[in-house]
This record gives sequence, structure tokens and C-alpha cells, in this order.
Amino acid sequence: MKHTEKEIQLLKDEVKLMWKLVISQLENAKKAMLNNDIALATKIIRNENDVNTFELKVDNLCENFIALNNPVAIDLRLALSLIKISSSLERIGDFTDGIARFITDKECETLDPDLIERLNIEKMFDTLLGMLLDGFVAFETEQTKVSEKIISKDDQVDEIYNNVFETLATHIKNNPAQTICMLKLLLLIRKLERIGDHNNNIVEEIVFFVDARVLKHSGSNNF
Repeated sequence: MKHTEKEIQLLKDEVKLMWKLVISQLENAKKAMLNNDIALATKIIRNENDVNTFELKVDNLCENFIALNNPVAIDLRLALSLIKISSSLERIGDFTDGIARFITDKECETLDPDLIERLNIEKMFDTLLGMLLDGFVAFETEQTKVSEKIISKDDQVDEIYNNVFETLATHIKNNPAQTICMLKLLLLIRKLERIGDHNNNIVEEIVFFVDARVLKHSGSNNF
């Protein structure tokens, strides 16, 4: 293996390690949310620094790779994409941290499980985890055929998000004492919706470095 190939593999390996950590963070956020598991939420918060450290390391490795090797074509696209992918993964990590902090918020420690079910929060988590896992496989195999499938899942996340307002408004009307907690819950669901957006960004970067195609702002008709 050439020296440059070894550096490229190192870059990919670091991003994959970061990706696996973020998947774990999101899986734990789902479990903690559905089970009101304060200990697990605390673990998520504690691991957030590890996600941030990964982003800084990937940025540094990619910048050095570009500066020292003057890469072109797919190698340059890869380095640029990895910087953006790690940034999106870091943002997803931030959102899981925010979810964990909501779970540890004493003001919302008695959430109605029936409300969580009516808001389809579990389905939202499952869809996002599917996007993140499918994106990891697409990155690892450099296969972009699943890109449209992954991006289309974000429509499901958006639909759930758009339906929560009426449900929360009705709950607040019937339970005015829980208004502040419900507003915090809305912010949590907004974080989940943003995770879907960042998953889309990751897929766009995979398509960019593998196929040299730019999907951003172009819609799904260009698949």
C-alpha cells in the first residue's frame, strides 16, 4: 500500500470510529428517552466530549493531508467531504447531548408515556437511526445507490415533526401546568428533525466524493 493510500485509510478509519460513537449516542438517547433512564442520559452527556475530540482530529488530519499531498480528483473530494461529514456527525452528537439533558431535566421527569407514543417519537428515533446506519454502509462500501432511499426517509421525519404541533397544543390546553415542559419537548423534537437534515448532508457528501455529483439544493430528481 502506498503512503498516500495509508493516509486515506487512516482518515476513513477515524471517521468510521466517530460514526459508530454517534450511532451509539443516538441509540442510547432513544433508550433513555423511552425509559426515562437518567443514568444512561448522563452517560450520553459524558461521551459528548469524545465526539468533539473526533471532529477536531479528523479536521486536523484532513487539513494536513491536503497541505502535504496536494491531492486531486477523488482523493481531494474525499478529504473535503470527510471534513463536512465529521462536522455533521458532531452536530448530531450535539443534538443527542441536548436530548439527554432534557431527560435529566427535573421539570419534565413525569412525562406521560401515552403522549410520547402519540407524538411518534420512537418512530422518529428509529427512522433517524436507519438513516445513520445506511449512511455508514454507503460510506464504507462507497455505494451510492441507496442515497435516494436514505434521503427519502427524511420526509418521514419531517411529517412526524409537522404533526406534533397540534398534539402538543391540545396537551397544553388540557394541562396548562405542563406548558414549559411541553415547549422543551417541542425543542427536543426539533433536534430530532435537525438530525434528519444532517443525515441528508452526510449522504450528499458521500455522493460528492464517490460520484463527483453535487446534490445540494438540486432535489432528488438528479439521482
